[in-house]
Amino acid sequence: MPMSTTPNIAEMAALIADPSRSAMLLALLGGQTLLASELALQARITPQTASTHLAKLVEGRLLTVQSRGRHRYFRLSSAEVAHVLESLITIAPPVKVRSLRQSDQTKALHCARTCYDHIAGEVGVAVAETMVQRQWLVLGEKEFTVTAAGRVGLLPLGIDVAGLTLGRRALAKPCLDWSERRYHVAGVLGASLAELFFSRGWIVRLPATRAIRVTNLGTAGFAQYFDLPSEKLNRLPS
Repeated sequence: MPMSTTPNIAEMAALIADPSRSAMLLALLGGQTLLASELALQARITPQTASTHLAKLVEGRLLTVQSRGRHRYFRLSSAEVAHVLESLITIAPPVKVRSLRQSDQTKALHCARTCYDHIAGEVGVAVAETMVQRQWLVLGEKEFTVTAAGRVGLLPLGIDVAGLTLGRRALAKPCLDWSERRYHVAGVLGASLAELFFSRGWIVRLPATRAIRVTNLGTAGFAQYFDLPSEKLNRLPS
């Protein structure tokens, strides 16, 4: 009988399908690094049960782990894993909102959030669409092309496209936003933009979530460089 050369999708799907493991994976989707105990709380399971699940996710190369003294820190293994999770969210049925707190958290995530190492939500999509409208980016079949106008336009922000290190990642990848159903920018350019926004104090993380808040500096910066109106930026809880 001939050996199958088809990638084992079922094995990966089974790893993600478990509710506890999927909860831990989603907790890490914002690109942060969390302790095993923190992930156990997110999944609402005991530390012992979490340890078993985390070992399977590391073995399946969905997570990486780093030990520092007595503590173990986990994060998604790659941007590709984050992209798969984000794609699954776009086809998953929405969670029923059962409290005011849950409603506020949902609104915050819809407005602006981290998607691994880049910016998603209304703000992320708006930044992407501004760059497309200015013809800084041209959407291709699999990637955005950064045009000559884009290379010039990004320089005042401090991003030299020619100097970005790509490695195995795409320069500018369209990532389908699960809440907006339109694209935001992933890849090396998306990560560089997010790093810039954080370093300039335009955005700050909200605790215990991957939602982000646009600061007063960010309101001015996004308006100046990307023509984003203030009403789109100031709907996140403080």
